[in-house]
Amino acid sequence: MKAISICMALLIGLTGLTGCQREDLDEPLKLSGKVFIFNYRVAQATYVVTLARNGPLPEPSFVETTFENPAGGAPLVTRAKIFPFWDKVSLESPAVHCIVKDRPYAISIRILDGEDKVIQTIETTLTSSLDQTIMPGKALVVGPVYTPNPEVYGADGKVDYAQDETCPAA
Repeated sequence: MKAISICMALLIGLTGLTGCQREDLDEPLKLSGKVFIFNYRVAQATYVVTLARNGPLPEPSFVETTFENPAGGAPLVTRAKIFPFWDKVSLESPAVHCIVKDRPYAISIRILDGEDKVIQTIETTLTSSLDQTIMPGKALVVGPVYTPNPEVYGADGKVDYAQDETCPAA
């Protein structure tokens, strides 16, 4: 009788583990990283989110990402194909402005099949440890060889790092 109880307990425990694995398979992609990238050379900031492959996806598959707009207004939406050979999926927003330090910004990710049926949804936030004030108002360099921007580095030797004054007060 005691052996049957132990076997039942083990069976129930293994069933619970199988349930966890099945749940993971329902999520073909897992959030693996998120960060704001501040590229001071071109005076742009972007969201970057990475997803790791956790299971199979139908062919074709797409990812639609909605990023909260730090400057206010309509959210920024991107859509990209997910290729079958990708183990990681990198999502990048268009350039954003007015990022405020320690404020969480919403990100919504939808994984879609070829008929736009939702396979998976991921909701998260991203909080920056920096704000937009670290960025120059204009790109420091221009062109493919990083030529100093003449609007920033004047011929008279003066440097103009003027900040963007278009952000609403925090």
